[in-house]
Amino acid sequence: MTLPRPLVPTPTQYGRDGFFWVEYPSGLVDLSRSHPLSDAAEVCPPPLQAEQAEFAVENQCTIRIDTRSTAMVIIDMQNFFLHPELRKHPSGLECVDRLLESVPFVRTLGIKILWVNWGLTEHELRTIPPALVRAFQKNSGGGLGTALPHGFGRLLMRDERNSELYGPLQDEYLKGKKAGTDFWIHKNRMSGLWGYQSALDLFLKENGITTLLFGGVNADQCVLGTIVDAYYRGYDCIVVRDTTATTSPQGGLSNLLHNATNVYGFVTDTKALLAAKVV
Repeated sequence: MTLPRPLVPTPTQYGRDGFFWVEYPSGLVDLSRSHPLSDAAEVCPPPLQAEQAEFAVENQCTIRIDTRSTAMVIIDMQNFFLHPELRKHPSGLECVDRLLESVPFVRTLGIKILWVNWGLTEHELRTIPPALVRAFQKNSGGGLGTALPHGFGRLLMRDERNSELYGPLQDEYLKGKKAGTDFWIHKNRMSGLWGYQSALDLFLKENGITTLLFGGVNADQCVLGTIVDAYYRGYDCIVVRDTTATTSPQGGLSNLLHNATNVYGFVTDTKALLAAKVV
């Protein structure tokens, strides 16, 4: 069992030149990049500003974010992975209710909602590598691009019913799309940030996004892949625990949460998000 990371004895800055965090002895980690540390004797953080928010994360810490440069990235909450007519994913379905709580609130903070989903084109279908083809072609099934039962369309192709968001999440996305707060971003690999110029990375760069709140399925596959790539690219990574699930055996989710807390960034939950402090 890993012991909690100890609080810093003095204010500590990580990084420099406009790309930094500052951690304080109180347990606050400021990710807003708004106030570089000028003096180690500067024990107290600056006051919370408009367009910033603070909320609790695991490991006895609180983080401060700039809501203008933050996005919530929700991965693969699609019919193919969640609909009871296609598979059993009870823990994934539990995440739906938490997202229906957190997404409307996060929007009020000015945080963009990014629904990152499988959605293949015919060209992409021809260029998928063998290992990925095999992963989806199980039990003598047809695999990517083949017809699914019950009118769900071709497997994970764009604009097919199985590629839509599950149930009320599709309606929630359409509501946000109309308001200009929500965006649908296609991916064609486990990671939404795979490749030299992915649609997700381009969107984040063009919109000045540096901090990412993560949820979705499956935790140890597409969510993990995207988080790891985000971490490598220098994004701030925060996993929202109760909006993230997997069908994998025990250890799949806990491994993600352990490394998110101790390596990639932070872990929080819906209750902490809803209690975020703002001015």
